[in-house]
Amino acid sequence: MSTAVPEKAREKILFFLKTKGPQAASQIAKRLGVTAMAVRQHLYALQEEGAVEFADERRKVGRPARIWSLTRETSDRFPDSHGELAVGILRAARHAFGEDGIAQLIRQRTEDQYESYGKRLARKRGLEAKVAELAAIRSEEGYMAEWLKNEDGSLTLVENNCPICAAAETCQDLCHGELALFARVLGDVQVEREEHILSGQRRCLYRITRN
Repeated sequence: MSTAVPEKAREKILFFLKTKGPQAASQIAKRLGVTAMAVRQHLYALQEEGAVEFADERRKVGRPARIWSLTRETSDRFPDSHGELAVGILRAARHAFGEDGIAQLIRQRTEDQYESYGKRLARKRGLEAKVAELAAIRSEEGYMAEWLKNEDGSLTLVENNCPICAAAETCQDLCHGELALFARVLGDVQVEREEHILSGQRRCLYRITRN
């Protein structure tokens, strides 16, 4: 096993923490194929930059485990879809057209997404293929999405990043339409949001079940 971390290792560490959540250095090292010592050196350097932080978790046996996670300061390292511009436009639209105008704007955006998503998903057969394609679309849009199949037959769509987070904080209706949008493009399914970035969780997680 290598004692040195490959080039761009810090970006890989940040990406791993972003997509997998808090991890021990040994877990990150296993993923990168390097030593835990090499990973710890980078983690402490990232800590000095304010990019990561740690908490020591007590275990039943042995020493506490040091678990590393991202700080809020790392948000600018990931796609944000021009957050400040989007917020400014929403505020201007609210001032010019009122809440009804904002609602109409969001409905039109959702319809545009439905048309765009629907064209790509129409070429796929089966729910799993459609969810995989939806995850690919959302990743292209900066959501860092992935999907998995659960033991009970349901599917999970995970979005590890929110590229419209600043805008969604200003206008939460942007998030409210996503459940209906996903259900429409996927077909005869129910979609439930079980985790939500705007609620303080590290990701958005959607459970998809067949009707």
